Amino acid sequence: MSTEDQKPDAGLYEEIGPWTEVKHEIIRDYARAYSTILRAQQRPGFYHIYIDAFAGAGRYVSKKSGLLVPGSTELALQTNPPFREYHFIDIDDVKVAQLEQIAGDRSDVIIHHGDCNRVLVEQVLPLVRYDQYRRGLCILDPYGLHLNWVTVASVAAMRTVDIFINFPTMDINRNALVRNPSGIAPLQAERMTAFWGDESWRQRFYEDSPQLPLLGERPEVKSVTNEAVAEAYRQRLRTVAGFGYVPPPIPMRNSSNAILYYLFFASHKVVARDIVEQIFDKYRAGGRTRG
Repeated sequence: MSTEDQKPDAGLYEEIGPWTEVKHEIIRDYARAYSTILRAQQRPGFYHIYIDAFAGAGRYVSKKSGLLVPGSTELALQTNPPFREYHFIDIDDVKVAQLEQIAGDRSDVIIHHGDCNRVLVEQVLPLVRYDQYRRGLCILDPYGLHLNWVTVASVAAMRTVDIFINFPTMDINRNALVRNPSGIAPLQAERMTAFWGDESWRQRFYEDSPQLPLLGERPEVKSVTNEAVAEAYRQRLRTVAGFGYVPPPIPMRNSSNAILYYLFFASHKVVARDIVEQIFDKYRAGGRTRG
């Protein structure tokens, strides 16, 4: 019985909308192209690994069908030709147990239990050294503002890893980039600063209210669109983190056409950028990024 034919255990798997299924398809398409190219390289040959830093349970419940569907981790394990190694990271005990069940006795799968911001940098990235002809594809798909900029910068510094990043627009708007900055909870501001890398977001995304202030005050208000915030992050990936190529991200929308998040890609290779742009264009053209 295939994953899609299975009825899910209640409460065990998260429910996902069509936009998330599309995201998984995009990552699957690129992983297949990436592995094909790396497997074919000779003199020198490359040892390539797949990394999912927020791996989840590996499977999800489709909101559309109500059935189990494979997540990016399970799809990665089906990649043909396969990667040399797979590294899955998650902080949740239950999800780690599910990943272990999916992996079974495969010796090429290593599952890490812990915070990806520590595990990825300390344990996994050292396995993808440039001078050892190792390369990697890394998926950074946080549940919200749980990805630190230091982690992204560490990946960029390796110069051996391509990444997909889920830019959590909804969480950012709900908790960090609220209309009036005085309403931001300190903890949410700290999360945003860790995600962004510094506090420049405060000055960049707010301005004095154009309305006449009361009692001589100059209240600030949010002054940017989702598109502008995403573009600013894209520029940070290029100019601050140092990735050579960061194509415009693809927005993922719900059935009301609201942007839930952006899917970013970053690499040091122009051929990687070209492949991803073709994949992004295919899904944009087909209208598949909307729920």
